[in-house]
Amino acid sequence: MAVWRTRGQPTGLAAIARAVTTGDVPAALLLAGPPGSGKTTLALDLAAGLLCSAADPAERPCRACAACRRVDHGNHPDLHRLAPGGAGRQIRIGERLAPEPGTVRALLRDLALAPMEGAWRVAVIEAAERMNDDAQNALLKLLEEPPARTVLVLCAVDEGALLPTVRSRCMRLRLARVSPTEIAALLREEGLADAARAVRLAQLADGRPGRARALAAAPEALVLHDRLLRELLDLVRRGVAERLAAAAGLLGAADQLETMLGDGADAGVDAGPAGGAPANGSNERAVPGGTVPITAAGEDSIDAAEGPRRDRQSPGARRRSLLALGALWQGLARDLALAGRGGRAELRHADLLEELVATGAALPDGAVEAFMLRLDGVLGAVEQNANPELALDVLLLAWPRMADAA
Repeated sequence: MAVWRTRGQPTGLAAIARAVTTGDVPAALLLAGPPGSGKTTLALDLAAGLLCSAADPAERPCRACAACRRVDHGNHPDLHRLAPGGAGRQIRIGERLAPEPGTVRALLRDLALAPMEGAWRVAVIEAAERMNDDAQNALLKLLEEPPARTVLVLCAVDEGALLPTVRSRCMRLRLARVSPTEIAALLREEGLADAARAVRLAQLADGRPGRARALAAAPEALVLHDRLLRELLDLVRRGVAERLAAAAGLLGAADQLETMLGDGADAGVDAGPAGGAPANGSNERAVPGGTVPITAAGEDSIDAAEGPRRDRQSPGARRRSLLALGALWQGLARDLALAGRGGRAELRHADLLEELVATGAALPDGAVEAFMLRLDGVLGAVEQNANPELALDVLLLAWPRMADAA
């Protein structure tokens, strides 16, 4: 019987299982979905199924043969992984004559060779939207004339960032968010959390198994996550000057949190217990939990001490930090709106129950709902390259004030 790592993606898993069983495998596959939703896990399930040495195709991947174990440990010679790297977290094209390991041209050079052990070569490009146009164009020849028994899997959060010529040459599978029940079961199954903690992490993960795994593996990130939520909740009691003064600290802490959790991408987070395998030819990988310390630890609130870190970020990194902060804000606002209407069981942040109930009751009717609409619009503008600092100021001023209730 085949053993799959993917959870909560029945449509995608059925397509992968059918490809493994029949041998009718697309030369290029685009897996699109939210960060941490299981794209890399599904890609590695496909790789394990194609490289597995079990005699019966219906039993692949068996997870017991030498080939399956190599895939799980990230050292199968016919599995190639490429992920963003460097300060800008980009996937580079590489030098033309002597491409460096971990670049697109190095991957193309390796895929031109025949399989070393198995019947297939499988390449997985994580966060494929981090390739610039030159790197994507370098893939076109491979996509137009794929070598025999070679599969290229692109994993992307923002598939719109991929060139139309790249997207049009790929079979597309869209992954949805996973239910909290399935995520909690996965955490227990993998021994990452006991029952009570697994339920809480599953609620915080917002349908993303990779996010839940990363939070389970990095307790210090969970501490910072909770402190960010409490800081946002406390802002309803603050005036304009205090809110704007908190902006730098919020953005810096969001960046720190995403760094600790793998920058919100799938690399090293999305791939399950055997995840985080190195990119092809590289000895480096993203580690959930990272090495970034919580500089605000031990303080009562997140303050502008995070500002210098933010100043060193690129504009793209600052936008990603604000989008990450916005995702936390969306969950908090949802809970605040529910609490204000008497909701209890549906709350995602049950540990903040008392604060949510008291705050929700003190805010004007409809204020949180109006903010949620504003938040969606502002985050959409940030995704289209709006200035993140100005966008954050808009959100801080739009966040309801408890004083307004009077």
